[in-house]
Amino acid sequence: MIYTVRSLAKLVQGEVRGDANLSIGDANSIEAAGPEAVTFVLDDSHVSRLKNCRAGTIILTANIFEGLPATSSVSFILVTDPHAAFHKILPLFRKLRDRPERGTSPLAVIHPTAKIGLNCHVGPWVHIGEEAEVGNGCDIHPGVVIGAGCKLGDDVVLYPNVVLYHDVTIGSHSIIHSGAVIGADGFGYRFVDGRFEKIPQLGTVDIQADVEIGACTTIDRGAINATVIGAGTKIDNMVMIGHNCKIGQHNVFASQVGLAGSSSTGDYVRLGGQAGVKDHVHIGTGSTVGAKAGIHKDIPAGEFWIGYLATPEAEQKRLMFSLKRVPAMREQLKSLEQQLSALTLQMAALTNGTTEQRHRAE
Repeated sequence: MIYTVRSLAKLVQGEVRGDANLSIGDANSIEAAGPEAVTFVLDDSHVSRLKNCRAGTIILTANIFEGLPATSSVSFILVTDPHAAFHKILPLFRKLRDRPERGTSPLAVIHPTAKIGLNCHVGPWVHIGEEAEVGNGCDIHPGVVIGAGCKLGDDVVLYPNVVLYHDVTIGSHSIIHSGAVIGADGFGYRFVDGRFEKIPQLGTVDIQADVEIGACTTIDRGAINATVIGAGTKIDNMVMIGHNCKIGQHNVFASQVGLAGSSSTGDYVRLGGQAGVKDHVHIGTGSTVGAKAGIHKDIPAGEFWIGYLATPEAEQKRLMFSLKRVPAMREQLKSLEQQLSALTLQMAALTNGTTEQRHRAE
């Protein structure tokens, strides 16, 4: 489909600067956009990326537009939120797949005591255990296992091969991507008489509303009570959350984050990729942890920690800058050692000379 800049601006309630009749047939990133494409500038930090941009139309704010050099070869659409505007336009140029057809596949295995809500899709090779409950409007894709006693709210999406162990709760409007395993036994053992003895994991997992969980992520059940994922939290692929963890609302965890058992977070916590959190540690509300950081103690609310072992950002930067100076400091130390050695020899020579003069005088 081909659209004019004017029609795109009308769609996002923006103002056109430049040729409003320019034809646009694609939407793409700054680097990949060609003369027929529309792109967007997220904020001031992205302006430098426009240097080699070939896009025919750019969506941005009025403030950013005013700071750009004048040009007649590019059209602009001025909006208050370029990100939202671009993602309203993008579906015009990308194929969107419809939701799967409503109904239950004859190849699904559903226990007679299970309850399935209205307007659901249950795909082939799905297994739903006894006393499980699935809310209205859910999409249960092929190969999903929903264990006995699980409870799903409305409009939940489980992508292929998701596994929910028994008695797991999933809040409404949550999305769980392929290969995720929710409710496996926590990693709990006692060392007794020279061997590891398994501690029964008799709790569950409570995933609240509007949570998204990435592919191949694992969330273990609690030993006694529930492992909890707060409402609105977004978890990337291949994240590990141990038993008894309590995750606050609207957290964001990047890929390969690992939280040991009984750790917890407040609301609006962000963890960078591969960050690791020690057991029984609490990360305060509004805190941020940088990629690959190792968290070994509680983080107060609102702080930004980086490094391993992680410390507050300013302290970690001082340590890093100090480490960069170590080679130069080592050379300086060697030079000082040589100077000290020379001075020691000189002092020894002077001392010996003074002693000989005293002996002659006597």
